[in-house]
Amino acid sequence: QVQLVESGGGLVQAGGSLRLSCAASGRTFSNYAMGWFRQAPGKERAFVGAISGRGYSTYADSVKGRFTISRDNAKTTVYLEMNSLKPEDTAVYYCAADPRTYLSGSYGSLREYEYWGQGTQVTVSF
Repeated sequence: QVQLVESGGGLVQAGGSLRLSCAASGRTFSNYAMGWFRQAPGKERAFVGAISGRGYSTYADSVKGRFTISRDNAKTTVYLEMNSLKPEDTAVYYCAADPRTYLSGSYGSLREYEYWGQGTQVTVSF
């Protein structure tokens, strides 16, 4: 199967930047569609963005223009570049994999993804 491990989280000041990584092990996911989600304290896990196996990406309105998803299939790694961070971006960030190479019509739904990482904490201070 596929195992996903997020890294790159930490503490940053508002307005700063951070890049998260999601590395895969086990079965290759070089062509899998990938999603990023986040869960803030006391809140439900929410969609952040997704990227198809061919590199097409889409984002939630709350992060559009600030966050960018990219992938390096040779390194079996997906990235989430976060810029202009706000305190409300504070959350545990998760990556997820969908064996389908395309983005389904419900790419923002948790149930569309088969594999999940354990998450990495991002804290944005005032």
